[in-house]
Order: sequence, then C-alpha cells, then structure tokens
Amino acid sequence: MWVVDDDDGARGYLEDFLSSRGYEVEGVDSGEQVMRRLAASHAPSLLLLDIRMPHLGGLDVLEQLDRAGRRIPSIVLSGVDQVSTVVKAMRYGASDYLVKPFDEAELENAIEKTLAERGGADPCDFGASAEVAFPSSNRRMQHIRSICDQVARTDVPILIMGESGAGKEVLARYIHSQSERGETFLKVNCAALPMDLLESELFGHERGAFTGAMREKPGKFELAGQGTIMLDEIAEMHPLLQAKLLHVLQDGEYARLGGTRSLRSEARIIAASNKRLENLVAAGTFREDLFFRLNVITIDVPPLRDRPEDLLPLIHRFVELYRVKYKSAIRRLPEELEQAYARYHWPGNVRQLENSVKRYLILPDLQHALAELHKPAPAREAAAPEKLSLKELSAVAAEKAEKEIILRTLEEVNWNRKQAARQLNICYKSLLNKLRRWQLGSRTDPDEASEHASVAGAGEF
Repeated sequence: MWVVDDDDGARGYLEDFLSSRGYEVEGVDSGEQVMRRLAASHAPSLLLLDIRMPHLGGLDVLEQLDRAGRRIPSIVLSGVDQVSTVVKAMRYGASDYLVKPFDEAELENAIEKTLAERGGADPCDFGASAEVAFPSSNRRMQHIRSICDQVARTDVPILIMGESGAGKEVLARYIHSQSERGETFLKVNCAALPMDLLESELFGHERGAFTGAMREKPGKFELAGQGTIMLDEIAEMHPLLQAKLLHVLQDGEYARLGGTRSLRSEARIIAASNKRLENLVAAGTFREDLFFRLNVITIDVPPLRDRPEDLLPLIHRFVELYRVKYKSAIRRLPEELEQAYARYHWPGNVRQLENSVKRYLILPDLQHALAELHKPAPAREAAAPEKLSLKELSAVAAEKAEKEIILRTLEEVNWNRKQAARQLNICYKSLLNKLRRWQLGSRTDPDEASEHASVAGAGEF
C-alpha cells in the first residue's frame, strides 16, 4: 500500500498507524513520484491519495491512470467536502473518498472494504484487446462472446448467472468495454453490506439522513453517470431495495436517503448471481417483477470443468501475470502439475485456479501443490429438514401474506408508517412492532422526523 501525501507529518502518521495494523506501507511524497514508481515497478495493492499536492494532485494521478487504462484500488483523502470532487474522483476510478479529519476506524473500514472488493474480483484484468478478455476457445464461451458483442451497445439490463469464480465480472467488464459508455464501471457487492449501508451505497444520502450521516454522499447511481453499474450477488439484495431498484429500472428515477429531490440515472445495469433467480422467485425471496426487468438478456457462464480447453491458456496467462509481481523465476509450471490441473474438477472455478498458480509461484513446491489438489473440500453439515405441523404451516403462510401486504402498502405511501397504518386499519404501534420483528423498521417516517429529532440518543432511523 502506498500513502501519497506531500505533508510529511500526515504521511508519517498514516504510515505508522497502518503499519501497526499489519499493513505493508510505503510513503510517497508527490503525484510525480507515484507515476515514476508505477512506470518502474508493479502497482501497489492500494493507493491512499491526498487530493491537494503541488503540481500533480490526487485527481491528476487518477486521471492519468484512467487515460492509460490502469485501474489501481484507490482511496482519496481530502480536507474539502465537495460533491463535485467526489464524483470526479469516483469517475476516474477511486474506490472511496474520506474527508479529513477522519476516524481511524473509518479509514480501516474503507481500506478493508476496498481490498475485499479487489480480492473478490474475478481474474483476468481487461486491456483494450478482446482476446485478453476472452482467452477461450470453448464453443460455448465463443457463443457467449458473440452475444456480448451484439448487446454491448444496447441499453437493456443484462443478467449474468454462473458459479462463484467462473468469470461473471470478467464478462461484465468485457460488455462495458465494448459499449459506448466511457470509462466508468462501478461494482457493488450486494452481499457485502447490510440493507441500510447498501441503500446508501447505491443511492447516496443527505446530511442527517440517519445517525452518523454528517455530510451528503452521492451514491453509485449518481457517480456512474452514463457508465455501467454491476450489481454482484443481487440475489442477496433485501426485498425493500429490490423495490427501489425496480423503480430505477422502470422510470430511471430515484432519491437519496433522506432526500426529496428526484434524481435521474442513465447508467446501464448488469446484475450477476451465483443462484438461480427463477428458483428464488418461486420461493418468494426475489421479486418476480424485478426478475422480469433484469431478465431481458441472460447469460449463463459455464464452470471451468465444462471448459477443459481453457485450462492451459489460463494457466499460462496467470504465470505471465504474476511471475513478475512475485519476483518468481518460473516461466512455466512443471508438466506433472499441469497434467494434475487438467484432471482436477476445480469447484472454485477460475478463481481457484488463479490462486493455485499464485501459490506455486510464491512457494514452488511440487509435492505440496499436488497435495493441495487432493485435499477434501470442507464438509458441510447437513441440516435436518424442519417438520412443521399444519397449524404452524398455516401461521407461516399467513405471516408471509401479511408481510407482503404491509410492504406493498408502505411502498405506495412512500414509507409513511402512520398513513400506512390508517390504510391497513391497524394500530400504529402494532405496525411498528411488526416491522421491528421483521427487522424492517430502519427507515425514517417523514411524519416522525420531529419526534426523532427531539429524543436525544434515539437509535431508530
């Protein structure tokens, strides 16, 4: 990780703090030095970039990297809280933005989140070449590439399904690279954040929208502009957010959390899931109307075990990608290891193959590498099916129906809970209790705003 700041005191403090937390940190005192070091060596895992530096500031560094087609995970640090600066930094590829002075916990959370997103990315970075994006001679993958080329310049949503690690993000980035939507590609992992934080991440929030919202924050839909937003693991999105996303897909409009102003989104949505959404619709955990909106173009990415002809090209590509980074003298894996890889079924798909190649380049022990392939997968404890009586089944079905009616009514009245209680002809307190029981009482009722403001330390928002 590089800490880039022309202020010796600030840079030294961040170096000491992050080193004490176990990070490998190097200090850089100027934007020019960043560009020189990037030209002479491999990129860091993360850039902490100060916005205001003489000559070449943080935004200038991001802009130059963006023009060169290089994407390095970056967190921008600034003493000025300006939405226009945030938007510009994000469009140039910054992962996050912190305003000085910030809490150490806030910095650690931003770093962990950025590194987690980077670590969860599918392998094979994209260059300008289509061959880099599709190192595949598999007939099914070639057919998928043809579909991607045809739909890339359209405005329709795309749903990509496939096992974890199979290459869904690679496919999404390829589609974006073949579109005419500029450089902005933003990925959001819907499983990585609880509902309230995910809502803020996607749609942004106004100052005071909830406890801890000390400043306004633009969301990913605002930052993406006319670019592409990839909603990864969309099956994990809360039903309430599914409803709000549906509204964006239908009308192109949304509002920040705590805001009344209607904003428009012109971003293209690519959704990805390792679960079959049609099964979740049948189970009642995913909205059918949202599924139909997303299911205009559906692409199923085959697992690596069904693409055996891709194995050796991917191995060679990973060796080329990582031998320089890890200062390895190895130019090709031993033939015995390649043959063992060819026989292996790769339950973790391309990502597992990538990590196996990395491990061998770092620790070139053939016997250990072969032994790793024979390790049994972690056993999953089989849960005994729960047996319910007819009375209990009736109660479950009744509660599910009640929940759907209440949620539909709340959406119709823009989550004004007092108005919803009147329409449902139930006691207001009873409605609040139901929402708390279902863990859905996290939005602020406009009619209650004054109540919350007058109660010191009230935690509901």
